[in-house]
Amino acid sequence: MDDIPVILVAAGRGERAGAGLPKQYRQICGKPLLWWALRSLLACEGLGPIQIVINPEFKTLHEDVVAEFNLPAAVSGGATRQASVLAGLEALGSGNVAHVMIHDAARPFVSNDLVKRLRQSLGEGNDGAIPVVAMTDTVKRCHEGLVVETLDRSTLARAQTPQAFGFHAILAAHRAVVGTELTDDAAVAETAGLKVAAVTGDEGNSKVTTAEDFEIAAKRLGRTEIRVGTGLDVHAFAPGDHVMLCGIRIEHEATLDGDSDADVGLHVLVDAMLGAMGAGDLGVHFPVGDPAWKGRASSDLVAVACDLMRERQVRLVHADITLICQKPRLAIHQPAMKQKVSDLLNVDPSRVNIKVTSTDGLGFTGRGEGIAGQAAVTLEVPVPWD
Repeated sequence: MDDIPVILVAAGRGERAGAGLPKQYRQICGKPLLWWALRSLLACEGLGPIQIVINPEFKTLHEDVVAEFNLPAAVSGGATRQASVLAGLEALGSGNVAHVMIHDAARPFVSNDLVKRLRQSLGEGNDGAIPVVAMTDTVKRCHEGLVVETLDRSTLARAQTPQAFGFHAILAAHRAVVGTELTDDAAVAETAGLKVAAVTGDEGNSKVTTAEDFEIAAKRLGRTEIRVGTGLDVHAFAPGDHVMLCGIRIEHEATLDGDSDADVGLHVLVDAMLGAMGAGDLGVHFPVGDPAWKGRASSDLVAVACDLMRERQVRLVHADITLICQKPRLAIHQPAMKQKVSDLLNVDPSRVNIKVTSTDGLGFTGRGEGIAGQAAVTLEVPVPWD
């Protein structure tokens, strides 16, 4: 059997992965998801060429991703996955094509063994072949929040891609269902009465769909390293009746002066998070005097840093914050501050530590002129692909 061309579908928007770029262009370990999908396909024997289908809105971004590969020019997809696959099939139709594989750019873990099984099944006279994984959990059918029925899982399986077909048969099947919406190419083949074999899939051939999937993929595709960042900040007292420390309002005879709510504890936390990511400091992201941050809660700064961590698939290992002042007395507030910071970071409280101390009357904090804070944050950071 000759090498089988592949249609790589990369025209979707991947909205379940959250706001931002379509997921195929989001980075994992320094490379976009699409790059990883290409890399896995190119490492398999018996495939080629690879015809990518894209959303033309992101053509420039796509060209940057594939610049290092020798690929046919991408074709524009449609409003649905089916329309995009059909566009890819039509683009291949001008050549002498016997078989085709269709793959989703959201699956970067295709193995050579899986491709071999699909090719072998096509060679046995089937119209198509798809990889499936057996259902191991009990499967329920639910309606409006209630369990309606327990299904026989022995007859059920999870379908994966790539899916392989006789080219002309699947092209005709796709042309025949234009205007309908089916969930995969095997479903299109079924409507045409094609004989589609189920071959053993690969649990490792997982699909990257959610933000959590990106974190899992980062651990599989690249090594991580531990990095530590530190933060240091001071704020002077000003007229007022309370201070904000680690997100907790504490009554006091003065407040802290600053553009935001001057929460020293959260400021040093964010500074340390940015430092461990190599992402600058507070002044870079929240410039002094910027009206956008005037009077804002410092918890908003933490949210920005957490968004940056998620974007980079970074995991917080531990945060250690020290607050330094003569007054107010803070020991009684430590449990509340610890819980608040862990909530803001969305981590277990065991990953957060809050320390409070005084300077025994020495220095500006000892004279009651303000509060100082420092933090050390430990992150697990994916190492960029060289």
